[in-house]
Amino acid sequence: MDFKSELLKSIWYAFTALDVEKNGKVSKSQLKVLSHNLYTALHIPHDPVALEEHFQDNDDGPVSNEGYMPYLNKYILAKANDGTFDKETFDDLCWMMTAKKNYKPGMEAGLCSRKDAFKLWCLFNMLSEDRYPLVMIPEEVEYLLKKIASAMSLEWERNGLDDCYCQDPTLLDGMTVWTFLELMGSGRLLKSEGTGAVSLAVDEVFQEMYHDVLKKGYMWKKGLVRRNWNERWFVLKPSVIQYYVSEDLKEKKGEILLDKRCVTEAIQDKEGRRCLFCIKTANRTFEISASDLKHRLEWMQAIQTAIRLLAEGKRSLHKELKLRRRENREQSSKQQTLQGLQEEKRQERQIQEREQLEAEALHKEEEEREQQQHMQRALERQLREAEKARANMETEIAQKEAESEKQRLRIRELEMIQKALEKALEAEILARVEEERARVRQASLLEEEEDKLKQLSRLKQEQEALLQQTQQEKHEILQDMTEKAQALKVASLELEKLQESRQKSNQFLEEAKKKLCRASCHVKHWNVQLNRLMKPISPGGHVGHDQPALNTELPVHQRGAFASNEFIVKKQLCNTDRRLPGAHIPNSQSVWPSRLYSEGEEEEEEEEEEEVQEQLRKVSLTETDSKRCETNRSSH
Repeated sequence: MDFKSELLKSIWYAFTALDVEKNGKVSKSQLKVLSHNLYTALHIPHDPVALEEHFQDNDDGPVSNEGYMPYLNKYILAKANDGTFDKETFDDLCWMMTAKKNYKPGMEAGLCSRKDAFKLWCLFNMLSEDRYPLVMIPEEVEYLLKKIASAMSLEWERNGLDDCYCQDPTLLDGMTVWTFLELMGSGRLLKSEGTGAVSLAVDEVFQEMYHDVLKKGYMWKKGLVRRNWNERWFVLKPSVIQYYVSEDLKEKKGEILLDKRCVTEAIQDKEGRRCLFCIKTANRTFEISASDLKHRLEWMQAIQTAIRLLAEGKRSLHKELKLRRRENREQSSKQQTLQGLQEEKRQERQIQEREQLEAEALHKEEEEREQQQHMQRALERQLREAEKARANMETEIAQKEAESEKQRLRIRELEMIQKALEKALEAEILARVEEERARVRQASLLEEEEDKLKQLSRLKQEQEALLQQTQQEKHEILQDMTEKAQALKVASLELEKLQESRQKSNQFLEEAKKKLCRASCHVKHWNVQLNRLMKPISPGGHVGHDQPALNTELPVHQRGAFASNEFIVKKQLCNTDRRLPGAHIPNSQSVWPSRLYSEGEEEEEEEEEEEVQEQLRKVSLTETDSKRCETNRSSH
């Protein structure tokens, strides 16, 4: 970017501020004021006649920027020379004109003051693209934000900038200076604790990039005449090193002019000074002492960078860096374009290959379709033959179905009986499972009850031991006794809960026993029915004619007498039910079928009776244990 392009960017802002209607045209009177101010800021002799002569055919109407550009190039920019005027004063003039129209009062209430906004505006113009309207691309925005964050000794986070891009995707094409200032003032791009840190960071970046300050800081310099050492504030620029009394830059003590023949070297410590280096110019050698080795190395590298820029004929380091970044972006865009072309060619090849594969697939599909049609005709012939065979088979099947109908009925009855028997067996299994679960639950409750009893006995022993202590510890013993009493009360409550749960488990066990008894009776009943139906049917006979079925709907005294074995077993089970606490004697009509027992069934009933007696014994033991627990608790 050349010198005239830098000036033109600032003038463009001033011109657009005068364009009230935003149609690219400004009145001649306003252009006269703008031109006069530009002459004054650039230290150029003012020529009021030239403007009138340039626009002599356009006195009545406004003047467009296209008509003003030739005058601007010929009479203003062509006469401006670098170094004859203060660039910051010139930019301040253009900023003052554009800020009246575009700088909102709400921006000043944020992190950035009006002075900081002017410095950011100057940095924006420096990093913006060479096209109008002026915008700054995302890469340069990120570069500037990183510089400011580094000046605050912070690590920049791009989350805020990414959020702005998500909310307004048009910012990816370029960000205007007013949008940038608004986002900076709102604190969305940089996170800072206060405005002071932001102002110092912006000023440091402004001095470095705008004023080309490569480095600044305090160092000691040896005098030429008196040969004494004085501390000075040094400011390094590409062509000169200026040194002042202090960092406020009010009293300048001198400067060191640099050229491509200057040399900087490190020298040995002497005269009580350390970290020495010298700057050799054509006229004089300057001896300087840095605070430490790190600062000496940084200053020597910065001075060598300034000398290299002078040797290459470049005026600014950051402008050179900007050109390099732009070249890198152009090269990367070219590489992306080439990669895009290669990708398009690859896609075209893939499309052609896909079309060939589709043509081959269509040909194969046609061949397969012909084969399928041939197979379909053969299958149709086979189907017709199969239909004829099926018609013959149907007649034979009809004859056989008549013969097997009786057998089907017989099988259906057997299947119904088998399903009923399976349901009865499942009910018995479930009853046994529930009984086992109840036993396990009761055993766990008994274990918990024993643990609580052990805790109670241990608490009792501790309480007796506490009573035997001396009277001097009486106060502490009383406190411990109260705590133990509370723990005992909690344990007693838990014991009561366990006893209640044990009672519930006892009830659940009794219900399981009743279910098991009913399930056993159902199993025996269906076994007798199955034995009755499994007897072969004699020719000409009918089911159920050999032995008349007992009428179970009649009362007990009308069904007939029990056999001796049946009567004994029923009597024993009834006595067992009476011994159970709260047991209910089931109805003899629903539980005991009116039938005769075989010897095998009597043995099964005896085994079941023994199991019931064993369960009753366990229940009695459980009740004895619970009573013992209650006795112990009452004693406590």
